Amino acid sequence: MKDHEIINIGKYIFGLCFALGNICLFGYLITKIDDFAYHGFLLLVFGTALNLFVALGLLIYGLVHESKSDACLKAIGILMINIPVAILYAVIGLNLDGL
Repeated sequence: MKDHEIINIGKYIFGLCFALGNICLFGYLITKIDDFAYHGFLLLVFGTALNLFVALGLLIYGLVHESKSDACLKAIGILMINIPVAILYAVIGLNLDGL
């Protein structure tokens, strides 16, 4: 696998989870439909598992193919941007009762 393909894996998974999180959060904030909040919680659970699974796979791939370890670590770094975003969205979601 080429370096840019490895980095694109991180970008695609990040973008997917980020976009779905935005849809769930802002969908609930705008419409107040509880299904958005419910699916946002499910996204938090399954998105975390997906991100960890991909990060672990990239880490193992980088260890096996040492020439690709820099690209794998960059892709993992991109994936890890989702962590503070997910925490922020979870805090916002949990504090919506006061709004």
